[in-house]
Amino acid sequence: MIFTQDYLNSNESIICHCQKGFNGELCQIIDSKLIFTFDENVKLSQKILIHFINIKFYDRFQYPFNTISRSLTFQIIDNQQDSLVIYWSHLFHLVFIEFLANKHYYLAVIDNSDNQTKLINKTIESSDRCHSISELFNQTFLQWHLIRRIKYYHLPCQNRSLNLKCFHDASHFCLCYDYYGKHLANCFLFDHNLTYDCSSRSACEHDGQCLQDDPACPTRTMCLCQSCYYGQLCQFNTNGFGYSLDALLGDYIRPNRSLSLQPFIIKISLALTVLIFSLGLINGILSFLTFKNKSVQEVGCGLYLLTISIKSIFLMIFFALKFLFLLLTQMKIITNSQFFRIQCYSIDFLFRICLQMDHWLYGCIAFEHVITTIQGARFDKKRSKKIAKLVLIVLCCITIGSSIHDPINRHALNEGNANNDEQSERTWCIVRYRPGLRIYEYFINTIHFFGPFLINIVSSIVLIIKKAHQEFKIHQNQAYQDLFRVQFQLHRHILIAPIVLIILAIPRLILIYIPKCIESNNDNATWLFLVGYFISFIPSMMTFLVFVMPSNFYKREFRKTFNQRRIHPISK
Repeated sequence: MIFTQDYLNSNESIICHCQKGFNGELCQIIDSKLIFTFDENVKLSQKILIHFINIKFYDRFQYPFNTISRSLTFQIIDNQQDSLVIYWSHLFHLVFIEFLANKHYYLAVIDNSDNQTKLINKTIESSDRCHSISELFNQTFLQWHLIRRIKYYHLPCQNRSLNLKCFHDASHFCLCYDYYGKHLANCFLFDHNLTYDCSSRSACEHDGQCLQDDPACPTRTMCLCQSCYYGQLCQFNTNGFGYSLDALLGDYIRPNRSLSLQPFIIKISLALTVLIFSLGLINGILSFLTFKNKSVQEVGCGLYLLTISIKSIFLMIFFALKFLFLLLTQMKIITNSQFFRIQCYSIDFLFRICLQMDHWLYGCIAFEHVITTIQGARFDKKRSKKIAKLVLIVLCCITIGSSIHDPINRHALNEGNANNDEQSERTWCIVRYRPGLRIYEYFINTIHFFGPFLINIVSSIVLIIKKAHQEFKIHQNQAYQDLFRVQFQLHRHILIAPIVLIILAIPRLILIYIPKCIESNNDNATWLFLVGYFISFIPSMMTFLVFVMPSNFYKREFRKTFNQRRIHPISK
């Protein structure tokens, strides 16, 4: 309990800000605590509405006999969660749980007492579901007028095989109850299509529905976001550019909970991150041990491969740090705002630079292979090395310059805890592009993606054709088609490698160009985007397999380095 005074040095007016679970002027009233556990046969929805019905009884000789007031709250649960704890500070007699995904209602509580504080522990089972009358009656019955239909509403309750506790139509909710041995229906008006706008004072953006816990005197509000939007006020959009783990997984991570209590999708993502980081780091180290030798760096191709190896190591480190920082900040283990801001502006930008450099360096390697083949004995190694150094500097400047708008348009935002709810306080790293900048983003991503791919494909085809021409000059008695087929078989790995790399990079391109957004808390869509995100890192893990394993020269250099390390270990 926190005390605040309206006037300095005055005790005449004191306002108590109650902790969670208490209410009243002096926080003297304990809130009702409802613990709901869901049976395994109940198909859960991540978005849940809990409807509280309060019945005010009057003298039976007066009219009306009673009035019904309705209030609600909103919860989000994950697929691994099978229980729900709710604190409620108002009087209630009935509680219905509505799953928004399938519009199913479940009767959770019937309590006739007027106790202000209640402790309810209830297991929600499939038998608690309130069926729609469309499931209980035929189409002919449904076409009747309500006045004609409603007098038959006792029949479903009297059908013992159905074992109904409740059902509903378009405007009523009906409870099945026993009255002197008879099973009857007790119905009351229930609007299924309420306008959730917090009494026309909604602060929710992008057509989000505003929910409040009491229609007259609300103490807690919450925004129910449309698909593709997230945040307390539905102010963030997953549609557009710059897909990152923040948009993919940020809304799934539960603050102030241990890793064991995180959703399944977070645990799987952590396992994949550890796997990709381990394999990528091993690939980078093995490739670095191969291409660091001076004999490999005598030509420009060796410098390109050495740069790819170093870049792969850094990319894997950035990748692991990104996931780790996202997890720790959203779990509220790291709370330093300055640290969060720095990593938000830097890591995704470094990601982008490393991936774009990857594509262009593969294209440079393919292009140099063609030059080597065409020039033959006239190939100048020293000149090739000088050109490679210049190309590396130019590529760094181009990739950084063409992507510098990314950190400029990134925002590290902190959502306040307006409702005293530990789940509502979040930190987000988002990117927002103006319409004109979106067009530029399309253009620059197209260049960085298809430019290196075309260089790879054209260089591979030219290399095979040139090799076939050289063989035809030597063996003119053989058909050119046969020689071309032989050269294609010998050098097909040069052609296959860029195709495989481009296929693995396509998911990341789809994440950029696809018009459909990531539907918030839609597991199927999130899994699809998440798989594409992780696949896009596979090309950076294949340097050793693509360039070292097929080449006798590079394998020999690797063995040389490995043997040197074994014979001359690093002194302590």
